[in-house]
Amino acid sequence: MKGSLDDQLKTRIKTLIVENCDLDIQITDIGDETPLFESASKLELDSIDALQISIAVQNAFGIAIRDSKEMRRVMRTINSFADHIQPE
Repeated sequence: MKGSLDDQLKTRIKTLIVENCDLDIQITDIGDETPLFESASKLELDSIDALQISIAVQNAFGIAIRDSKEMRRVMRTINSFADHIQPE
């Protein structure tokens, strides 16, 4: 199943982001299409957060994101993130 259709996977990604970036929000506050790193994003994530998230993803899913351009593409939204982790 494609990642963006897997609610359990998306919940796991949201939890990973909230826990690893010490966010003071509920995972239900993060929409599946909410921009994660744009300046207008309510999450206010930065490059340090991106690094922490990429390390956590590597530990949790065994997927390394080393290229910064790929990281920006993958971490655009929860849905794009889920589709990268689980393409089919």
